[in-house]
Amino acid sequence: METEETVITGYVEGIIYRNPENGYSVLDFSCDGKIITVVGLLSLVDPGEELTLKGGWVRHPTFGTQFKADAFERRLPKTAADMLRYLSGGTVKGIGPATAEKIVNRFGEQTFEIMEHDPMALAQIKGISADKARQIGESFQKQFAVREIMIYLEKYGMTPSECLSAYKVLGGNVVERVTENPYCLCHRGIGIGFVRADEIASSLPQPVNPVFRERAGVIHIISHNLMNGHTCLPREKIIPPACDLLDVAADEAERIIDDLIEDKELMEEPIDGRAFLFLPYIYLAEKNIADRIRVMLKFPPPQGRSAEADIDEIELRQGIRFEEKQRRAILTAAQKGLLVLTGGPGTGKTTTLNGILDLYEAQGLKVLLAAPTGRAAKRMSDVTGREAKTLHRLLEAVVRDNDRNTFARNMENPLQCDAVIVDELSMVDVQLFWGLLDALPLGCRLIMVGDSDQLPPVGAGNVLQDIIASDLLPVVALTEVFRQAMESLIVTNAHRIVNGELPVLDRTDCDFFFLQRETVASAAATVVDLCVNRLPKAYGYDPKSDIQIVCPSRKGEAGTVNLNRVLQQKLNPPEKDKAELASGGRVFRVGDKVMQTKNNYDIVWTKDGATGEGVFNGDIGTILSVHESSKTMKIFFDDRVAIYPFDSVKELEHAYAVTVHKSQGCEFEAVILPVCPVAPQLCYRNLLYTAVTRAKNRMILVGSPAVVMQMVENDKKMRRYSALKHFLLREGDA
Repeated sequence: METEETVITGYVEGIIYRNPENGYSVLDFSCDGKIITVVGLLSLVDPGEELTLKGGWVRHPTFGTQFKADAFERRLPKTAADMLRYLSGGTVKGIGPATAEKIVNRFGEQTFEIMEHDPMALAQIKGISADKARQIGESFQKQFAVREIMIYLEKYGMTPSECLSAYKVLGGNVVERVTENPYCLCHRGIGIGFVRADEIASSLPQPVNPVFRERAGVIHIISHNLMNGHTCLPREKIIPPACDLLDVAADEAERIIDDLIEDKELMEEPIDGRAFLFLPYIYLAEKNIADRIRVMLKFPPPQGRSAEADIDEIELRQGIRFEEKQRRAILTAAQKGLLVLTGGPGTGKTTTLNGILDLYEAQGLKVLLAAPTGRAAKRMSDVTGREAKTLHRLLEAVVRDNDRNTFARNMENPLQCDAVIVDELSMVDVQLFWGLLDALPLGCRLIMVGDSDQLPPVGAGNVLQDIIASDLLPVVALTEVFRQAMESLIVTNAHRIVNGELPVLDRTDCDFFFLQRETVASAAATVVDLCVNRLPKAYGYDPKSDIQIVCPSRKGEAGTVNLNRVLQQKLNPPEKDKAELASGGRVFRVGDKVMQTKNNYDIVWTKDGATGEGVFNGDIGTILSVHESSKTMKIFFDDRVAIYPFDSVKELEHAYAVTVHKSQGCEFEAVILPVCPVAPQLCYRNLLYTAVTRAKNRMILVGSPAVVMQMVENDKKMRRYSALKHFLLREGDA
């Protein structure tokens, strides 16, 4: 229980824990001759510092009495004794207790003045070389520069991690740059949006040059549309929103765009008689993909022994007979080294994939397997009997450089393999695909497997569709549904849907069911009952691990937001001893099923004693524990345990129900799909097809047959602007 505000003064003896994202710290603090525990947002303090803390005493159920600091003031060391204590804490790189004592004995109360303005004087001390003196000076100056920057920026509501990102991206003069142009914080590597930059601009003491706002506004419009999947936009479509956002006339918006193009902050490309605008890094990603593919086509891998004979041997050994298109795909993979293999459920993609693998291995080739998500990679491992990794792990994703994907595997450090096979290519966006191509060694074979009728990726681009539409690469589309697969109504209905035919809805003796409900409320209630009671009772399914509800929309009574709220209460209600965390209007508790909603390269995970970093968009897991003391939670994702700082919980959503878009690349034992009236842009054929193909053994639709009919009949896909096909076919680039 907290008491009234108390003020205490003392020294930081040590840092027990610090969350780098939000600055929450647990300190050993020396006060009145005693060591006490202090907790609070104390991101800027270091061992040896003297602090005045304002706050109150609290009683933690596990760790006892602590002082919770709500505010603090620091006093830079002024006496030689204080400076010795500060430097002995190891805060300044290159200085330990012994070196600290030598420096303070030599320079006394002038120590900090010397270290900041004349660090080479430290070389007068025995044991400190000129190089070490220079390093000490740089560390000391950087430390105090960052501290001043963070104090300045935190006044405007920026988190410690955002402040550090601003320092890394903008450099040591970040305060001057932000004061002059707060819209520089909209840089991708910092993550401050246009609206927040606007708020900072309005709170600065002097007005900001309107040119900065105008340029940032146009880039904001294009960046926002990346989240809708567009890699580029027609120039004429940017003018109206730019006029509205910036309150300028059309000719003024045109001038702003021209200035950005001239300064290379936007790229312009004529496509089919229209001018399209790109952010530079997306432009380069699509253009580089096209350039690399043309090189791979021009210089195919060397031919091995007779592929025909090897295929015959595989058929004989396994007692199978490949269908004509399957055989052609395997042969193309051997002879061309580049192949797009596509087809719906039951058409033999897995058999063909295994045939290609067997052939490559018979020829002595080293093959790597990958997929966009953890679940897709696991399914790939299950059907091939070989290890498959996520693309991020294959490419060894590291902490992002200015918010761009950075991979340890690249042109300078390529993958060690002769062939790469990628599944679920429809989910791969342009930046990730370029990362893959950049990491392929010369002569490497690339087999791309995907279902061209599924939804496009969540990220920007339309890689699979553009590659197929270019007609530049070998494509084998498997269309024959095998007899064994035809026994599944999930498979036959999926093909009916993609062909524009109504699925069979009146069968009750198979793996595909339709339950008609007249209202959205009754449909939502039935979905919940199926998940919580009926399916577990009838088939022994675990409601969390075996059953997945997928929804066209987040909104409404049958949308993910409401269903997750209801299902959490039914499947994982609060209990006295069950830890939980409230965040952003939601409660996350131990046992909850959750999904990561964006790539996070910094989350640390452990697996079988090994550690790594990175949890990615679409990963589904279960909360194992919530630790208030360390401000972290543990989440189990498939085969690894991730440690989440509380500040990263904003990237999580409950996953009892997920959108169809978020379910891509996953396969579930049983899927429940509410089919109720939704926004027109979510009522179309590909979305229904993608949902149905997520089910492995049970598919249940609940709702209105009229909505099913509307979705099947609506073959109008959401327009997604991309330029990969254009770059692949552009004259003069071949």
